[in-house]
Amino acid sequence: MPTNDPHDRITQEYAGLADTYDTRWSFYVDATARATVARLPLCDSDRLLDIGCGTGVLLRRLSAIHPAARLTGVDPVPEMLAIARRRLPSAVELQRGWAETLPFADRQFDVVVSCNMFHYIAEPDTALREIKRVLRPDGRLVITDWCGDYLMCRVLDAYQRLFGRAHGRVYRTRECAALVEQAGYATVDTERYKIDWRWGLMTARFTAISD
Repeated sequence: MPTNDPHDRITQEYAGLADTYDTRWSFYVDATARATVARLPLCDSDRLLDIGCGTGVLLRRLSAIHPAARLTGVDPVPEMLAIARRRLPSAVELQRGWAETLPFADRQFDVVVSCNMFHYIAEPDTALREIKRVLRPDGRLVITDWCGDYLMCRVLDAYQRLFGRAHGRVYRTRECAALVEQAGYATVDTERYKIDWRWGLMTARFTAISD
């Protein structure tokens, strides 16, 4: 049944896509996961949270490279989490939840990563405060997402705003950095790049400023 609630739209859309998601978007999913891993500062002793972990593609790559790291994923769609559970080692913790209301205690993680999820968040200010809450002092936030600096991404953003049920909005690099900084982070660096002729991405790295 149609709904105006952005959370309902996301769960409805991705519940139906879960079984075919990795096959349908295989190039995009694999390429963005590789790009994120290459830009993700992670030590074997770190505890990492993947927000919007979906079917667990990024977590699977990280568990292979950093088997000693303590990895956790959170996603609002049970059907996506079920696929992630089947493909990931049992040591990887998975929880159902939203970025705006994370189901974790304060100061639990060294690193929080968001890969191809930030443009779905309905309340980014709230989500960024929640992320800061669960990060340890001076913890790191890494965001990989569509980059509005590229014309094609702006075109796709406009299309998705009209016709996509779950889509939120795409940010330019400077807009993303300003938004995150306002929530109490310091920008470490930002990078924009293409994974093919169409998809322009950015990876932005931040450090949480201690209160």
